[in-house]
Parts: sequence; structure tokens; C-alpha cells
Amino acid sequence: MDEREDVPKDFIKLKSEKLSVDEVSELVISPYCGAVSLFIGTTRNNFEGKKVIHLEYEAYTSMAETEIKKICRDVRQKWPSVKHIAVHHRLGVVPITEASVIIAVSSPHRTESLEAVMYCINTLKASVPIWKKEIYEDEYSWKENKECFWANSEK
Repeated sequence: MDEREDVPKDFIKLKSEKLSVDEVSELVISPYCGAVSLFIGTTRNNFEGKKVIHLEYEAYTSMAETEIKKICRDVRQKWPSVKHIAVHHRLGVVPITEASVIIAVSSPHRTESLEAVMYCINTLKASVPIWKKEIYEDEYSWKENKECFWANSEK
């Protein structure tokens, strides 16, 4: 395969179905890259001593997709060698141990893909309009990302 045929691509998906690590990682594989870095955010069974039953995510979908595209553009400016980027986020109910978000980045070398994955998740949590509701045994709580810029601007 000629490298011109393997043009950099961004794969962005918000969906209510279960996320697949294999599917997301396969999207970013390239014969020109020796590194694929992944971040998988999963639902844990506890928060501050409370038993979590499951999470629920809601999004302003069109704006969320636009913001994720901006993150991908930023990644390509900061790490020009990055080849492919995939960001899949689950919406709706996410049971314990299942993935809420999977981010995958490929690059020729590991440093760029590892740094880009960290940048992606941190920036996603700070700027993308996706909201998380934690469901406990006898109550629930909408969670604010402490990284979220619009939540902190009002304080």
C-alpha cells in the first residue's frame, strides 16, 4: 500500500450500543505505524463509598461531534506524525465494567500516540457536551467533570 492511499482519518461515533475495543483499535491500524495507543474508560461499581448500579450518558450530539473533530484537529497540529484517531463514546445506560469511551491513536512511534490519547481524553472531558448520571442503589447524581471549562467559569 502506498502511503498516499493511507491518508489520515478520524473516526468519531456516539452510540447507544456496547463499544468494542477490537473494532476501535482496528480502525486506526496502519502499516506505516508502529504504535497504537488506547484509552478505555469503564463504569466502576463505586463512587465515594456509594454503590454504583450503572451510568447513563446524554449528549448534545451534533455539538459533541463538532467538539471531538476540533480535538482531532488539535492532535494533528500538536503531533503531526499521528496517522488515525478514533473516538467512540457510549450514550444511554452503561453497565458496570463496560466501556463508556474508547480512544485509539496510531503513529509511527509510541510517544506521539500515548501523548495524543491522553490529550484526547482530558480535552474531551473538559470541552465536549456529554453528561454523566451515576445511578446508585437509592439515589442518582449528575456528575460534573472537574475539567469542564463551562462549569468552572460560573464559580
